[in-house]
Amino acid sequence: MYAYPIMLQAVSAVSQHPKLLSRALDIEDLKGHLLRILNGMTSLVHNLPIGIETSPETVFIYGGWSWKRNRFLVWQLHYDLHINKFTFRPIKSWRGANRDKLFGGIGDYRDEYKKRLVDLLHKRNKLISGGFDMEPFEVLRDMLREDCFDLIGGAPQLMKVHKYSSCRPFGVFWPDSDSKNISLLGRPLLDYETSKYLVLDPDALETIKHIDVQQVD
Repeated sequence: MYAYPIMLQAVSAVSQHPKLLSRALDIEDLKGHLLRILNGMTSLVHNLPIGIETSPETVFIYGGWSWKRNRFLVWQLHYDLHINKFTFRPIKSWRGANRDKLFGGIGDYRDEYKKRLVDLLHKRNKLISGGFDMEPFEVLRDMLREDCFDLIGGAPQLMKVHKYSSCRPFGVFWPDSDSKNISLLGRPLLDYETSKYLVLDPDALETIKHIDVQQVD
């Protein structure tokens, strides 16, 4: 009940903040601004029906490129019952000898997801060296296709964050490229819709322009 209005307010706050629009405000400083928005909205929640929890269970992953630190940073924003407000927890580099991987995950089946990701990296001899490629996506893709994980579903949502403080979503052929069905941020595009974004083949892990898909059809 909290996530959707909070996300709308976060987008609204970014769209009307001059320093955010010009990239003059670093992502680490923006974190404090977002937390104040989260806590301000939470303080306005009152007179809920009996049996409805007043403490939000919503957890957010927040991250991007920090021009101040010259590296990617990721945090988990969560509600702390001990202080009765939203706070943050930094996502640290991969444990062990490999410090090139930065991974943060929330949601259902986290343990199973992490186990599969470790197994895939180990199989490709990438567990203790190098960064991620498409392995996190591949694990999510396979779990979405299996019937045993009924708490998750739908098309995967994919976003690329660039070092110059910009991000761009990808469309995804779903459930596979043979279907020619394209989903963007989880929503299947209608037959007459076009998109300026690249579309990912979830199995070949190659991208194509949406207009090229239409020309082939």
